[in-house]
Amino acid sequence: MQTSSSGYILALDLGTTGNRAFIFNNAGKIVAQAYKELTQHYPQPGWLEHDAEEIWQDTCWVMKTAIANAQISPSEIAAIGLTVQRETCLLWDKTTGKPLHKAIVWQDRRTAPLCHQLQEKGYAQEIYSRTGLVVDAYFSANKLRWLLDYTTGVDLKNVLAGTIDTWILWKLTGGKVHATDHSNASRTMLMNLKTCEWDEQLLEILQIPAHILPQIQPSLGKFGVTDTSLLDVAIPITAILGDQQAALFGHGCDRPGLMKCTYGTGSFLVAHTGSNIVRSQHQLISTIAWTQNSSQENINIGYALEGSMFTSGACIQWLRDGIKLIKTAAETETMANQVADNGGVYFVPAFSGLGAPYWDMNARGAFFGITASVQPQHLVRAVLEAIAYQVLEVVQAINASCSNPMQRLIVDGGACENNFLMQFQADVLGIPVERPTMRDTTVQGAAFAAGLAVGFWDSYTALVNQRQIDRIFEPGEGSQNATANFATWQKAVKRSLDWV
Repeated sequence: MQTSSSGYILALDLGTTGNRAFIFNNAGKIVAQAYKELTQHYPQPGWLEHDAEEIWQDTCWVMKTAIANAQISPSEIAAIGLTVQRETCLLWDKTTGKPLHKAIVWQDRRTAPLCHQLQEKGYAQEIYSRTGLVVDAYFSANKLRWLLDYTTGVDLKNVLAGTIDTWILWKLTGGKVHATDHSNASRTMLMNLKTCEWDEQLLEILQIPAHILPQIQPSLGKFGVTDTSLLDVAIPITAILGDQQAALFGHGCDRPGLMKCTYGTGSFLVAHTGSNIVRSQHQLISTIAWTQNSSQENINIGYALEGSMFTSGACIQWLRDGIKLIKTAAETETMANQVADNGGVYFVPAFSGLGAPYWDMNARGAFFGITASVQPQHLVRAVLEAIAYQVLEVVQAINASCSNPMQRLIVDGGACENNFLMQFQADVLGIPVERPTMRDTTVQGAAFAAGLAVGFWDSYTALVNQRQIDRIFEPGEGSQNATANFATWQKAVKRSLDWV
């Protein structure tokens, strides 16, 4: 792996629950990092907002803290890579630089009525054909429509719109660059998947003015430089990726047959499908993996199939902070192992509705099968099993949509630390589950992309091949029972559908 003679890469990972900065050296190793938890705002049931100003302030803090922890000068940073929570979006005034409202988070359900209106008007198939997405409150378009309706009376000449990557890029560049990349744009429900440009017909349907939207650029390439007032130096920003696409890139999943699952706030299973758009008949979405320039006129486009499961690590957080059944996430592994089975209890993780393969905005979370003999350990185990069962449904859908069935699942994200969950996942899938030593694959992908784009590294293959594997979970003796219980879990899911 050839590298430049010296320097570092700064990678920013702006997630749902917190914002992080990592410094990578020439060897592709992390030398320093910083983290700041992000405040969650719940103004109404089913609504979730973030303060975009807080995200910006935290971004500045984690950047400066990581640089200080690395004991380097900002001038030694060759490039910045940015990866973000997807679908979360906002409007802001380009003159004052102030948001017009808090950012509406991807989990937010307030726009479900707008989605139902689109479905009732018969737009669902056209939207899927143009964008590869299903009509759901998950995506950004209806959020932007809601924000525009909320801010009536505002002069739209001064308004800019974007997802979190666009907002932070605009702030990093001192308001000079209003842009996004194809991977994030493909999640808005406004980008045409074939042309990779904003779709005029969809903008018309949703009444979103084109001039407020950012320019769409390749994921790997120069987006601008940081304003010198931030770090006293202009640092190139050379990669922007949605968080799940960044993880796909970091795992080396750059061709058909390679897939990964990130167990974060939600679980997101993404399969690379090459240069072709693959359409699924099983409620999976077609999306952009990443793009980069191949010549002055042409762009290399990588597509993917994705199964988005909205509630995963969030259920474990709920066990801790909501019903206070645990004090730390690590306790769930111990508790699950303290009982022989789930005690007949099944959990449906539908705090924000159900994503793939159901796409039911009205589903709600529930426990089924509770009897007087059920202990806290059974409830915890049922939650972990539900996370794995969700992934199984999506794997089945991907196998039915692709010519080659999945042979191995590569994992990352906080919940993959749980050995019980990973073993149970291997048991229900019947294939090995590979967990790399480096868990922060999302930020690793952003760093790799930024470094490759600026020539800091010259071999993607060499970067990927140096990844170290922590453990491979093989299907074990629990496979038969785990698979048998899956059918009962699916019955529980059906009872929770369209709850309201």
